[in-house]
Amino acid sequence: MLPIEFQLRMKEMLQDEYEEFQKCFEEEKHQGLRLNPLKVDRDVFLSKTEFNLKKIPWASYGFYYEDADTPGKHPFHEAGAYYIQEPSAMAPVEYLGVRPGDKILDLCAAPGGKSTQIAGYMQGQGILFCNEIHPARAKILSENVERMGIKNALVTNESPERLTKVFKEYFDRILVDAPCSGEGMFRKNDAACSEWSVENVNLCGSRQDGILDCAAGMLSPGGRIVYSTCTFAPVENEGSISRFIQRHPEFHIVSVEKKPGMSEGVSKWWDNPCENLEDTIRLWPHKLHGEGHYLAVLEKDRLTEEHSGRMATERGISKKECKEYFDFCHDYLIKEPQGNLIRFGDQLYLVPEDTPSLKGLKVLRPGLHLGTLKKNRFEPSHALALALTSNQVKYSCNLSLEKDEIYGYLNGETFSWEGEKGWYLVNIENLSTGWGKLTGNTMKNHYPKGLRKKLNRKKA
Repeated sequence: MLPIEFQLRMKEMLQDEYEEFQKCFEEEKHQGLRLNPLKVDRDVFLSKTEFNLKKIPWASYGFYYEDADTPGKHPFHEAGAYYIQEPSAMAPVEYLGVRPGDKILDLCAAPGGKSTQIAGYMQGQGILFCNEIHPARAKILSENVERMGIKNALVTNESPERLTKVFKEYFDRILVDAPCSGEGMFRKNDAACSEWSVENVNLCGSRQDGILDCAAGMLSPGGRIVYSTCTFAPVENEGSISRFIQRHPEFHIVSVEKKPGMSEGVSKWWDNPCENLEDTIRLWPHKLHGEGHYLAVLEKDRLTEEHSGRMATERGISKKECKEYFDFCHDYLIKEPQGNLIRFGDQLYLVPEDTPSLKGLKVLRPGLHLGTLKKNRFEPSHALALALTSNQVKYSCNLSLEKDEIYGYLNGETFSWEGEKGWYLVNIENLSTGWGKLTGNTMKNHYPKGLRKKLNRKKA
């Protein structure tokens, strides 16, 4: 049951369209997955898959799937081949204008769908900060960054206000997928409907003002912010953008192409609208196959003088401080990953070159987790396995979906293999999935215990 006050407002907004809008809540939601270009070739995957996939018009790597496909229970999901994501939620990143080498911030990043989408376009180049203020959600974010094999991402657990003090006009691109009243998720999430109130809508609008102000301070001149919500409320959409432009006249709304089914923002839904609100975008569930979403593309005016955006960088440790790691690289890798090495206790990480100093920040994942330094040896991490490919290691084994070994491996079982003893990158159909260590003819299982699960055999 939709809240009465919500229905009254939507009737006033949509007029003749309201009946069609209300009817869509009785229909089944649309489900999507987004292929991970860091791990799979889109055309190759589509030529081999038995999933029933249909292209999502506004997402380069996005596809609808059917209930019978169950991609979340497939080994390819564990290998990071794709991310299961609501179709409309894929739209904002497509307008961010991501370029390899950029410095990018996903300010409200959990659970990680948009962060991992950004990373795919960065192609491992540049620096991606993924931030989430809530600790439990930040942990989930970190786990998804790991599963997708991302090398150049850092996960922080900070408030926007704290980040603004550290990163003054530093980022080239910022995504603000703002916390909102969640009206666009009513069909998908019953809790969003039951927890709705007019007071919370207004509270979200006020909170969004503060978050956007913080983002403005962290964006370099000439940079771009994409603001998005999953709500229909004008106070959180056209209202948030109008208030922002009025507080920050150095910003303007960018006119962007609308994909099939998308609608323009509506000026008359806000009492004091800024110019060009029709260049913002609404995604309506009765006009396209996806839930309710809103997005706006904002750019900051360039300065006449040169702006560097430089900060003190994170200093790495010397090779002498992690000799065991380089011994491992010599024995098992074709070439060690490039970047600066930093150490937290016995844990070793690789941070992208020119990463700014992390001193004083709450950092959950300071780059790629390489592994653990133990007495006279190095134990590689699961994250490192997911970030590597077979041509980057000396020893690997490729398991087929047609065989039982891969399902046993994901459930923690050993399997038989012949070859040189030592660490092996275990692959599913050439997708890196984890580590194994060959002793004799037995491949010992190093798939993390917390991730192990029993999956039914099903070809993708």
